[in-house]
Amino acid sequence: MEQSKIITVFGATGAQGGGLARAILADKNSEFKVRAVTRDANSDKAKALAQLGAEIVVADIDDAASIKKTLEGAYGAFFVTFFWEHFSAEKEYQEVSDFAQAAKETNLKHIIWSTLEDTRNWVPLDDDRMPTLQGKYKVPHFDGKGAADKVFVEADLPVTFLRTSFFWDNFIHFGMGPKKGEDGNYYIAFPMDDKKLAGMGAEDIGKCAYGIFKKGSETIGETVGIVGEKLTGDEMAAKLSTALGKNVIYTNVSPATYRSFGFPGADDLGNMFQFKRDFNDDFNLIRNEDFSRELNPELQSFDTWLSLNASHIPLD
Repeated sequence: MEQSKIITVFGATGAQGGGLARAILADKNSEFKVRAVTRDANSDKAKALAQLGAEIVVADIDDAASIKKTLEGAYGAFFVTFFWEHFSAEKEYQEVSDFAQAAKETNLKHIIWSTLEDTRNWVPLDDDRMPTLQGKYKVPHFDGKGAADKVFVEADLPVTFLRTSFFWDNFIHFGMGPKKGEDGNYYIAFPMDDKKLAGMGAEDIGKCAYGIFKKGSETIGETVGIVGEKLTGDEMAAKLSTALGKNVIYTNVSPATYRSFGFPGADDLGNMFQFKRDFNDDFNLIRNEDFSRELNPELQSFDTWLSLNASHIPLD
């Protein structure tokens, strides 16, 4: 019997890596085994993965030596970074450099790097349509990842670049859910005009990544954009209304207004939505529903996701 190929999964207790780890572990005929990377092997999520059959290893993505240790003997790796923990694109870039160096030294056969566009390729820093943030970015949580793509290319590594979409889970966890107005209606607000927002359930990201690993060398060197469904603000509001039993209305705000909302990262997200609005065709074109479903036959539509998750969306 052929020995199972080990996939080292970073972020294994998070949304993306966790989805991949569970997808592999749920497939009893999988050719892959999960090596789940966590900072805390005693966390409930780590213990749950161990019970499902994952090998749990402790590492810190800010410690290059511990990264390399998790990759030894592995066939492939899923690399993801955690911008919202520290708000530093420079830190992300360093982490990717360490990923690439460790991957080179351990001779990985397939890497998936969860990345995003470098928006400065569309909106240069001297373009004042949106403010420059942190001195050198337009959308820091995009640009740092996009800029780091070349680290894998220059190291000549067998990488698939995975571009994700807006997480519908943000309606639950990121404070983007409907807010009650004085008139009794509920409102969602994005600076998207009538453009379609590419979105998906976070769990589906990992399932799509598993599909990429199963395709093997076919996707190496490719950029794969994944999406569950592309919807306008009005379409999302209508579906939320049905699922929640509340009247949800989409409010189109200006990017400047969104940037002024004042929560941590509001300026970054305001610029992000503006980028998705102003370059909607480019952004949505690379995110293909049919290919996403080929990778992940269980891909959820927004209605399907809501049927499972609407009860978790907080309503004030």
